[in-house]
Amino acid sequence: MDARFTGIAGIADLAEPPSVAVVVDVMRAFTVAAWAFARGAERIVLAESLDEALALKDRHPDWVAIKDGPPASGFDLVNSPGLLRSADLGSRTVVQKTTAGTVGALAVKEAPLVLCAGFVVAEATARLLRERGSDDVTFVVTGEDGQAEEDLACAQYIALRAADATGTGTDAAGFVRRAAESRAAAELAEGVRQGVHPDDIALCLEVDRFPFAMVAAVEGPLMVLRSCASLPGPPPPTGEGPA
Repeated sequence: MDARFTGIAGIADLAEPPSVAVVVDVMRAFTVAAWAFARGAERIVLAESLDEALALKDRHPDWVAIKDGPPASGFDLVNSPGLLRSADLGSRTVVQKTTAGTVGALAVKEAPLVLCAGFVVAEATARLLRERGSDDVTFVVTGEDGQAEEDLACAQYIALRAADATGTGTDAAGFVRRAAESRAAAELAEGVRQGVHPDDIALCLEVDRFPFAMVAAVEGPLMVLRSCASLPGPPPPTGEGPA
């Protein structure tokens, strides 16, 4: 597999949209998204701005709005897996706006296949890439202009797992250690970032907590994230299918 690693700004330098994009935000957007699906959410709408998130919430009062930072009027939850894990989101639509993760996903919305990932869905994401036979994959490292160590470590781990036909030959320990020593982890531990639960770092570093991948696609005017155990490949050409 040919893996390319880029920050969000680097997407604009690509000659054309990537065929497959894996958008990585470990701390905390896509760890939160995975927990939202685990708590029953049907779909997650990735908002372009706080104003858009509030407008969607205003039009759909039953939707659940999530943002970075401290609690704010109009938003139901903050971007913290520790705070979200006890929420009942059964069959609800979630609207999520974060500083990096949702921005990265929207930057590659024209790609035919967009996956959003963190350590908690690493193997499911790698497995989907293997199932699809994805030979050319762009990993979007969303934090710190593409330099966030936790996101880069996770992206590299997923890339190695996807390239391993058995899906078992790569040890996660070193990659998780890099993430644990990252600037983002330190800021969460030291209270630099707001809207934080004491368990957030540990929850973000859990490997393969959930068995699903997360696939984002344009649905009407919205970019929508859904959980997916696997995606079927393209149908065989006429006359070449199974007998």
